[in-house]
This record gives sequence, structure tokens and C-alpha cells, in this order.
Amino acid sequence: MTNRTTFEKAADAANVVLLTLIAASMLFPFLHIFAVSFSSLKDVLERDLILWPREWATDSYYTILSSRNFIRSLGVTAYVTIVGTVVNLIFTSTMAYALTRNALGQRAILMMVVFTILFTAGMIPTYLVVKATGLINSLWALIVPTAISSFNLIVIRQFFLSIPNELNEAALIDGANELRTFFSIILPLSKPSLAAFSLFYAVGHWNTYFNGILYLSDPAKWPIQVVLRQIVIVNEPTAALGQEAMLVLENPPPPVTIQMAAILLATLPILIVSPFLQKHFAKGVMLGSVKG
Repeated sequence: MTNRTTFEKAADAANVVLLTLIAASMLFPFLHIFAVSFSSLKDVLERDLILWPREWATDSYYTILSSRNFIRSLGVTAYVTIVGTVVNLIFTSTMAYALTRNALGQRAILMMVVFTILFTAGMIPTYLVVKATGLINSLWALIVPTAISSFNLIVIRQFFLSIPNELNEAALIDGANELRTFFSIILPLSKPSLAAFSLFYAVGHWNTYFNGILYLSDPAKWPIQVVLRQIVIVNEPTAALGQEAMLVLENPPPPVTIQMAAILLATLPILIVSPFLQKHFAKGVMLGSVKG
């Protein structure tokens, strides 16, 4: 092992300092949100910047978790995320596999998929299509229009092409049809790639709020991000959480602690799930990004 020069050691130290500062800048907002959500009214009034509560208080969490609207919105988001991700993976993987077969019109279909990456229809035509299909004010309006991501489709297709064709030929010789080959050979070999893109799709569904505002007029069907928007941006915690939640405690917590607690509760589930799929992230994306 060669001795490292002073310049290389200084460069490594500078990289460590720079990455530490970047990490700290990303963790700082979460620390502030966490501290404010557990702070008391006195602490909020006396301090502009709170990084750690002086007096711990859980009133804001008790108020939020007493809200039927908030709990229902979490259930709606969980349903849309789970069902939507399953629909995404089924449609994306099956179409990606079909585009690896030498079929008539395959190249034309692939060009149309690439075209949708460069040009989109826009909000009004998309809304008219959703309305014409009867999906307005339905949770399927949050799932069906985004059933396939063109970019993810192309990357997964490239991953399927990287699988040796001899495996497909051996399966066909043994009497397996295309469907059996897909489920018995292609999908088991594609677990890292599918795990990575399931994380992409799940995060997208969990964070969706614009489609909820656009397509859902019934507040009972709002996902968590729309309710969070009402609490944080519109600044209407009473309307978003319901009057019964605000009257649970004799002295309701200040709105800012409710806002921070709502942000933390809305972010926590996806933060818990991400580490379990993170190990497949780099491997899955890189395997499908380049075909040698």
C-alpha cells in the first residue's frame, strides 16, 4: 500500500467536513420539527429557535391522534401507497418484459414511451381524461393515471435485457410459456431492481397531494398530504383535524406545535420503510441503467 500524500489527506479531510456540513443541514430541519412538536406553550412563546425542548409536552400528539380525520387520512394514504405500488410494479414489469420480446410494433411502442418522457399532455387534458373515465372523487384517480412511469419502465426493461437470454431459451425448451418464464425466472432474478423502484413508487404515492386536491372533492377521501397542507399552509388545524380533536384537552396546544407534530407523523412511516429497501437501491438502479 503506497503512502498517501499530504494533499490527498487534506482532500479527504475536506470531503469529510463538507459532507458533515451537508448532512447537518439536512438533519437540522428534522431536529427543529421534533423539538417544537414536543415543546410547551411557554417554550414556544419565549424562544424563536428551538433545537431541544426545555419542558416536554405531548399535547400536540394527543390532539392529532384523537382526530378521526387525521387517522382516516393516514389510512387512505396507506391504502393508496400499497395498492398503487402493487399496480405500478405489475404494469411496469409486465410491459417492460413485453418490450424485450421481438414482437411486431415493439420499436414503435418503445418510441411512444420515450415520447411521453419528453412531452406531457398537461393538467387540463389529464383532468378531462380522468373525468371521462369516471374517476373523479375516487381513490383510483390517485393510482390509475400514474400506473406506469416511463422512466422506470425503460430502466427495468434494460435490466430485463441484461438477463442472459439462454435462461429464456432453456425455459422454452422445457415447455414453459412466456408467462411462466416471466414469473418463474425473470421476476426472481429482478428482486433488487423491483425493490428499488417499489421504493420510488411508494414515496411518490405517499407524498402525493396535488392530485388529491385536483381530483378529490370529498374531504373524507383526502390523503395525509392534503390534510397536512390544510394544517400547515392554509393554517386551519381545527378544520383539518375536526372540532372534537381540538376540544379533547382543556387547553389546546399552540397551532405551531400541532403543525410540527403533524409533519413528523406524516413523514415517519416512509422513513421507517425506506431503510429496509435502501440496500437494494443502488444495486437495483445500476443493474438496470447500463447494458453491456
